[in-house]
Amino acid sequence: MIKQLHDYYLKSTGVSTDTRKISAGNIFFALKGDNFNGNLYASKALEQGASYVVIDEVEFEKDERFVLVEDVLKTLQDLANYHRRHLGIPILSLTGSNGKTTTKELINVVLSSEFKTVATKGNLNNHIGVPLTLLSMNHNTEIGIVEMGANHLKEIAQLCEIAEPNFGYITNFGKAHLEGFGSLEGVVKGKSELYQYLRRNDQNVFVNSQDMKQMELTRDMSRFTFGVPGSDYVVHEISANPLVSIETEEGKVATNLIGLYNGYNVAAAAAIGKHFNISFDKIKRSLGEYIPANNRSQIIEKGNVTIILDAYNANPSSMTVALENLKQL
Repeated sequence: MIKQLHDYYLKSTGVSTDTRKISAGNIFFALKGDNFNGNLYASKALEQGASYVVIDEVEFEKDERFVLVEDVLKTLQDLANYHRRHLGIPILSLTGSNGKTTTKELINVVLSSEFKTVATKGNLNNHIGVPLTLLSMNHNTEIGIVEMGANHLKEIAQLCEIAEPNFGYITNFGKAHLEGFGSLEGVVKGKSELYQYLRRNDQNVFVNSQDMKQMELTRDMSRFTFGVPGSDYVVHEISANPLVSIETEEGKVATNLIGLYNGYNVAAAAAIGKHFNISFDKIKRSLGEYIPANNRSQIIEKGNVTIILDAYNANPSSMTVALENLKQL
C-alpha cells in the first residue's frame, strides 16, 4: 500500500491536511482530532482539485480516488519515512527546550549557501509536522533540516523513527513542558532520545562543549564539538551590544540577533557549516544577512520608540534569559 501511495505522491503536487489550503493535484490526508474528522471533508477536497484522498472510514469511500487505510495519521508517517528512504539524503534533526526554531533557521541559511536544503517551516515540528516536512523534500534536495518538538517522553523517539536522522543537535535542556516531562530530569531524558537513536545507528552529533551535561551524554558518540579551546570548532568570545556577534577561530561573525543566549545558536550554525566544508566567508555572510522574524529576537523601531519583540513562546528558562538580556540592554 505505501509503495503504491508513494507512486501517487511522486505524480502529485504534494500533500495537504487542510481543505482550505489545497492546491490542484494534492493528495489530501483526512486526519482526525478531538474536535474534527477529516473524513467528512474528503469529497470536498476532490472538488477543490485533490487527485486522491486518504481516508480511514469506509462509509466515505466512493471511487478509486479514495484510498482507504486503517489509520490516516500512521499512513502519513509511514509515507514520509518511505519517501525519506527513497531520497537517501542527509537529514539533520534538532531539538531542545529553547531556541530550536531560531537555530534551525540559522543552520538553514548557512547550509543553503552551498546546498539545496529544505527545512521545517515555522515550528511544524510534531508528529504531523515532521512527516509534512519530509514530504516537502524532492529529488533536488541535498540536505534536510528537521526540527523536532516534544512535550512528553517517547515523542522524540517516534519522530526519529520517521525521519531517521544522520546528524543531531540539542540546543539545551531547560524547564519547558514540565507538565508532560514531569521534571527537568524528564526533559533531559526526553530530549536525549535523539542521542539514543543516533548512537544506536552510529550517526553523528553536534555538541556545545560548554554544556557539561551534553558532553557527558555524548562522550561515547561520533561528535563534532564547538566552543571552548580544544573543541573541533573554537569560539573565543560571544558578545551582544545589543546585537550578537561571535569571535571564532576563523574570524568575527556579526548578526542582527539580540540576546546573548542567541550566541550559542549562532555558534552552532557556524560550526555545522564548518563541518559541511562551507567557507567562512559564506558562513559569515549568511549569518550576517539573516533577519529574525516570527516574533523572535526582533528589534522594531517606531518613531522614537524601540520595541523588543521576543514574544513567540515562553517557559521559565526562556523568560530568565529574556529578562537577563533586557537588564543588559
